[in-house]
Order: sequence, then C-alpha cells, then structure tokens
Amino acid sequence: MGRSTDGLSVLAEAQTFIQETEVQAYAPELYRLKGELTLQSKVESCRRKVEEAAETCFRKALDVARHQEAKSWELRAATSLARLWQGKTNEARELLAPIYNWFTEGFDTADLKDAKALLDRVS
Repeated sequence: MGRSTDGLSVLAEAQTFIQETEVQAYAPELYRLKGELTLQSKVESCRRKVEEAAETCFRKALDVARHQEAKSWELRAATSLARLWQGKTNEARELLAPIYNWFTEGFDTADLKDAKALLDRVS
C-alpha cells in the first residue's frame, strides 16, 4: 500500500516481541515479510543493496523455517527468494521444486498456487 517504511517499523516491533518472549512460531514469516517490504522500498540507485538485504531476509526465513520444520513457512520463504532470483532460473527451480513437491495436498491454497505458477515460469 506504499507504506513499506511503516510496515518495516511494525515488523521490528514484532521481532523485538519474539526475542523477548521467545515465541518463535511466526519468526520465519516475519523475516520473509521484512524481505518483501525491503524490496518494495527499493530506490533505483540502491537497487542492488536493497535486493541483497531482501535476499538476506529470505534466507534467514528459510533457515528458521527449516529449523522449525515448518514447511508452509519454508514454502513461502522459498517462493519469495525464487521470485527474487527469476533471472537465475536454475537456482530458483532447484530451491523451490523440492519444497513444493513435499506437499501432497492443499494444491488449491494460495501459497501452493503461487509456488506452482512461479515454478512454471522458471521451468
């Protein structure tokens, strides 16, 4: 909605809450959202730095999701990272395909539809 700075501020508060309470269930999604908002805030002159910062967030989201064995959060993070990597089709496909293929049901959900559409584009 054009308010990525406000969103990043709210996410910083949420991350502080998570650290203070040690409630980690939504940590992967917070990192992923931070990456998405970072991309939305990009200024053309700093595009590379912004994309690197977003990639760092997406990778952190993936790491935390994998540690938690949270496949839905992992799928979301992998989809975001693969979308960022669309110019690197092999890497994007190698990242996203195994996670997508892990699922055996729920293919009508938005997350799986989004992942499938992205896989179709990078295949």
